[in-house]
Amino acid sequence: MNRYLDVAPEVQAALQQGKPVVALESTIISHGMPYPKNVETALLVEKTIRENGAVPATIAVIGGRLKAGLSRDEIEYLGKTGRGVAKASRRDLPALVARGADGATTVATTMIIAHLAGIRIFATGGIGGVHRGAETTMDISADLEELAHTPVMVVCAGAKSILDLGLTLEYLETKGVPVIGYGTDELPAFYTRRSGFGVDYRVDSPEELAAFYAAQRGLDYPGGMLVTNPIPEEYAMDKDVIDAAIEQALASAKADGIHGKETTPYLLAKVVELTGGESLESNIKLVLNNAAVAARTAACLAAL
Repeated sequence: MNRYLDVAPEVQAALQQGKPVVALESTIISHGMPYPKNVETALLVEKTIRENGAVPATIAVIGGRLKAGLSRDEIEYLGKTGRGVAKASRRDLPALVARGADGATTVATTMIIAHLAGIRIFATGGIGGVHRGAETTMDISADLEELAHTPVMVVCAGAKSILDLGLTLEYLETKGVPVIGYGTDELPAFYTRRSGFGVDYRVDSPEELAAFYAAQRGLDYPGGMLVTNPIPEEYAMDKDVIDAAIEQALASAKADGIHGKETTPYLLAKVVELTGGESLESNIKLVLNNAAVAARTAACLAAL
């Protein structure tokens, strides 16, 4: 066990007994939603995982300790503190640990801590990717590089539609990361079910997802696996509406000089504002949907 890692007793017991566990990120709590909606959503996601047969392990850095599994009080703390908690990617972990500081984990850092704890499946909303204009800015999310190196299955609703989805798929292909569509042949685009880009493989059951992951691990591949699960039809947004909001948000970000790791939280918050809150409700529904699929997959994996 890593000396900087604390695994919650419930999570540790489940792992020791071979029971299914699903990791969850904490950036969505501190940077993705306003309080108290962020805390309500985090607790509801944990409840959804339990209802689908697995143990939730929300991940964060608190007081310099890598946490796999948070208490309700810790989730409340992250929600109330909000953006006062650092958004922590791979490069930030050593500094946070050394300084005894707090950090809300991105997809990349959640994968790292989940792997350290022995958790194999992780549910999130959407992954980061190649940003629009990256051919000049070189703005590419560390999430993609982590998928290439860390053997965790990530269940998401595709890459966020504020990104360049075509280049994101090209990057993942170069890194050898399989992109699997759950019940779809097309990459979902977070708020919408379709993007116009195909996935590598379509899978229609948690049993088959578990088999894919088990085979990847049996082959001793170094990297992870990306499962893209479309937002449920009834909660999907109109593509023209969301595309217009994203274009306006991108223009605002440029005018305000937003760049680097502040880009995604800024853009998502702006899209919520421009859609009158509709995108926030869609975000919540797709996270719950991903949590259910991840929990059922973890249960199938535990049974292999």
